[in-house]
Amino acid sequence: MSQSPHMEAPVYTLETVAGRQLQVAYWRYSGPPNGKPPLLFFNGIGANTEVASPLPTMLDDRDFITFDMPGVGESPDPAIPYNPFIMSWITSELLDRYEMPIVDVMGVSWGGGMAQHFALQHGNRTNRLILVATTAGMVMVPGKFSALSKMVDPRRYIDPKFMETHFETLYGGSTEGSDGHIHRIKPPSKIGYFYQLFAMLGWTSAPALPFLRKPTLILTGDRDPIVQPINGQILNMLIPGSELVVIEDGGHLFMLSHAQEFIDLVREFLDRDQIEESAEAA
Repeated sequence: MSQSPHMEAPVYTLETVAGRQLQVAYWRYSGPPNGKPPLLFFNGIGANTEVASPLPTMLDDRDFITFDMPGVGESPDPAIPYNPFIMSWITSELLDRYEMPIVDVMGVSWGGGMAQHFALQHGNRTNRLILVATTAGMVMVPGKFSALSKMVDPRRYIDPKFMETHFETLYGGSTEGSDGHIHRIKPPSKIGYFYQLFAMLGWTSAPALPFLRKPTLILTGDRDPIVQPINGQILNMLIPGSELVVIEDGGHLFMLSHAQEFIDLVREFLDRDQIEESAEAA
């Protein structure tokens, strides 16, 4: 995918925050000033920053920041476990370094839980929230066993042939864009993957979500075998004023297989404040 003329090539840095080293990826928007907040992105479990690289290139009108969780991608293994509260605090400290007082927040799958927790813990820093193929944590309807059994198999990170063979079973829906995704993956360390799983053990946002007062867009695929669509309905029911969009023929990675539809929905939602202000001014 070609680089946007208004989006600089990503800068990767290893940051030490509260004793934890994190590989940070930062895409800087260099076009005309538009007042749009940066987008903070929380990735799925075991997913490295490169997996998200198509997103800032397509959504090319704002700064974009993400990072590898401890033991994932280029972030060194964690010395001790962590939880969503700790990682949300560390994320807030990281945003201070990049002079980002207010951000839009997006999370996919496991990262959707982090996005919810960050928005609840740091509401003063959160403008809008986008939840992609995710759940309210322990209050969820489980995915299909055939997909979950493949998800915990380490071969999905280290064996491209395994991923190609089982991609549809694992992620469901259209397989468009799967080849690029497969070759951007770097395997997490065993302890990094375990600590990510452990971080969300027993976690749920459900009791707090009725008090979340942020514009929220929930996107779910109608053929997602990992996060079944009813989980999006649960989030929609719990978050006041939230919007739910179900992607037709969308699996767990509909943000890749339905990239243009996904980007159009995200861009319209993020720009809505500015659109409404322009209409009022007219």
